[in-house]
Amino acid sequence: MGYVFLMLGYLLASVSFIVGLKMLSHPDTAKRGNRLAAAGMTIAIVVTIFLYEDNGERLGNYGWIFGALFIGAVIGWIAARKVQMTAMPEMVSLFNGMGGACAALISMIEFNHLVHETFLPHLPLSEETLSGTIGQVPMTQVLVIMLGLVIGTVSFAGSMIAWGKLNGRVNDFSFRGLQLVNILLLSVILAFSTYLIVRFSTDSAAPGIFENAQTAANSFTLLFYLILVLAILYGVFFVLPIGGADMPVVISLLNSFTGVAAACGGFLYNNKAMLTGGILVGAAGTLLTILMCRAMNRSLKNVLLGSFGASAKSGSRSSEQGSFKEITLSDAGMMMAYAERVMIVPGYGLAVAQAQHICHELEKLLTQRGVEVAYAIHPVAGRMPGHMNVLLAEADVSYEKLLELEEANQLLPRTDVVLVLGANDVVNPAAKTDPASPIYGMPILDVEQARQVIVNKRSMKPGYAGIENPLFFGTKTSMLFGDAKKVLQELVATIKEI
Repeated sequence: MGYVFLMLGYLLASVSFIVGLKMLSHPDTAKRGNRLAAAGMTIAIVVTIFLYEDNGERLGNYGWIFGALFIGAVIGWIAARKVQMTAMPEMVSLFNGMGGACAALISMIEFNHLVHETFLPHLPLSEETLSGTIGQVPMTQVLVIMLGLVIGTVSFAGSMIAWGKLNGRVNDFSFRGLQLVNILLLSVILAFSTYLIVRFSTDSAAPGIFENAQTAANSFTLLFYLILVLAILYGVFFVLPIGGADMPVVISLLNSFTGVAAACGGFLYNNKAMLTGGILVGAAGTLLTILMCRAMNRSLKNVLLGSFGASAKSGSRSSEQGSFKEITLSDAGMMMAYAERVMIVPGYGLAVAQAQHICHELEKLLTQRGVEVAYAIHPVAGRMPGHMNVLLAEADVSYEKLLELEEANQLLPRTDVVLVLGANDVVNPAAKTDPASPIYGMPILDVEQARQVIVNKRSMKPGYAGIENPLFFGTKTSMLFGDAKKVLQELVATIKEI
């Protein structure tokens, strides 16, 4: 009877994951979807703890289990409550890395258990062990363990490097031949893993192999942990050279890795909820990665091997590009207050300044004056997929006002004023005009087609990809320097006085 309730619990959890994921696709239902999926995970954990049986025995060590759950829940709750929106991409990378680490730890524990169950219990030798009647370990079991180890470890190591790069602790790093080193590392990992899988399964059923049981156990264990170390190195070198503009794609890809690694754990434990959750995360992450690559007009291979933005220099200095012109707050306010259509382009600078709420206030103020206001959202704006959508949803901006790239570009030629808030690379015309630019070919927001462009930046420093933006020196462009939140507050006050 317990097994029936266990399966029902897993079914309920799996359904909640699927429905919750669907609800996350729209800001109006995202919170409820997140809560529904969290409730499903809670159900899966509870039924596993109290109803799961292995050879007729249920789990014990409840003190350790609930103690770990309590500590993890408290740390996660505090971290999620205190995190700033600017640090959200870092938290996503960190939590994703923890998921990969968990999957790798599961593989480590299960492999050690498998080694001891297969070889070491049969010492001292008996006629039964020498005749080879212990039974062969299924090759698929060792395969799943190795997949969980390698994929989970790469996800963990890569996510930690991504976390360090996003918060500025780790710089882009590359050297001549790094791609060759990565290919060599991956080849060695695959070769060693294949050898271990085949040899382990073969030796576990070979008559007389247990005469050297301790030696076999030590050899397999040593090779297993060597693969672990190589996977860590590969995960580090995999992400290190990838530049700023590609980080959203990398985060999405690493997220899919974690999902696949978690699914391997579901296979090992025959845990339907874990398997479903892992498959959903893996599939969603993979699809998102593909969509992001399409949005950048680049292949995944080009992203991973091209080091997009990593080696980009600052480009021509401002003096070589020409001169830029500044605009006063009063002129900017007049320009926007008497416009028919205003398009706001949010970027990472908006998130840094925590200016999403005052930006929404500016939008409402202009709307009250009869101005049509919309937001142009580039797929890779910010530091993670959907960063700007989440930021504006937090400020209760209507989802209908968020225009995707293609829709925004259709309206931009008929737009009077574009207000660019801390966005650099996603509005850089070099992506269309300069074949030597590292972002050449990436679809951008064609803000230069609007009648007037106002760009808010702290300074003239290049964006995250490290390249100069000729838009800032265009004849239609005016620069409005300062912190986005302060500038928007003053802009709102100015428009109210008009």
